[in-house]
Amino acid sequence: MEERFGFIHEKLDIKILILFVLRRLPGVVDRNVLSDLVQQCDGGVGYFDYSDCLYELVDAGQVSEEEDGFRITDKGAVNGETVESSLPYSVRKKAEKVVAPEAERLRRLAMLTAEHRLNGGNCTVILAMDDGQGEILRLELLVADEEQAKRMEKYFKKNAETLYGELVEKLDSRTDKH
Repeated sequence: MEERFGFIHEKLDIKILILFVLRRLPGVVDRNVLSDLVQQCDGGVGYFDYSDCLYELVDAGQVSEEEDGFRITDKGAVNGETVESSLPYSVRKKAEKVVAPEAERLRRLAMLTAEHRLNGGNCTVILAMDDGQGEILRLELLVADEEQAKRMEKYFKKNAETLYGELVEKLDSRTDKH
C-alpha cells in the first residue's frame, strides 16, 4: 500500500474537508478546480478516495452536481458547519488560504451577467455588472451573430472592471475633440 502524507485519510474526514471547502465558495465550482483545492489542502487525500466521497455527498443530498460543477446544499452547509471543527487546525487554516482566491473569483463572476438571446435573425448580447448593492451597468447590444455575442461575453467577463472605467471616462469627458 502506498504511504500518503497529511492528516486526512479516512473517508469521513475527506467528506468533512470537501464540505469545508464548498462552504467557503459562493457558487458552483468546476469539478477539476474542486478536486485541486481539496487535494492542495492536505497531502493525504488521494483522487479516487476524494471522488468516491464527493459522490457519496451528492447521493446524500449534501452537495448538488450541476451542469458547471458542484455546489453545497443547505443540508450540506448545516452539517459541514457542525463537524468542520473536527478537522485538524492546520488543515482548516491551509484550506482557507487555498480556497480564498477561488472564492474571490466566484464572487466577482456572480456580479457579472454576460448572455445573449436570438430574436429571429437578430442576436442581442446583454452585459451587466453589479457591485453587491445593485446593478451599476447594463448594456444590450444588437450584434451581427451569435459568434460575435459569445466573443463579447467572454471579453466582458474577463475585463468588466476595465471596460466600466473606460466607459465612465469616455462619457464623462470634459473635453470634446470635435
